[in-house]
Amino acid sequence: MAKRGGFPGGGMPGNMSNLMKQAQRMQRQMEESQKELEAKEFTAKAGGGAVEATVFGNKTLKSVTISPDAVDPDDVEMLQDMIVAAVNEAMKQADEAGGAMMSKMTGGLGGGLPF
Repeated sequence: MAKRGGFPGGGMPGNMSNLMKQAQRMQRQMEESQKELEAKEFTAKAGGGAVEATVFGNKTLKSVTISPDAVDPDDVEMLQDMIVAAVNEAMKQADEAGGAMMSKMTGGLGGGLPF
């Protein structure tokens, strides 16, 4: 009576072995791309350039530059809004770059995977 299941010799078939190697290679490429993305800078401006925010791809705020013309002691709230807008836009750019990287790596199959 023939054995059921398993593969001759107890090892993985050639296709499965190749698939595992491809998955490991893809994982290494994704890790390298993630490191590159984390080091990349994204800059956005608000208030006609009065406020500029720069973030890294890992969404860490690097810097905020404020034009002296934007500083009005009587309207601090507008300055705060411009800072928030600039930081949010820079973060959005970082998110979009991360999504594009994942889409490229997964051939469009990433479908909402965290990066």
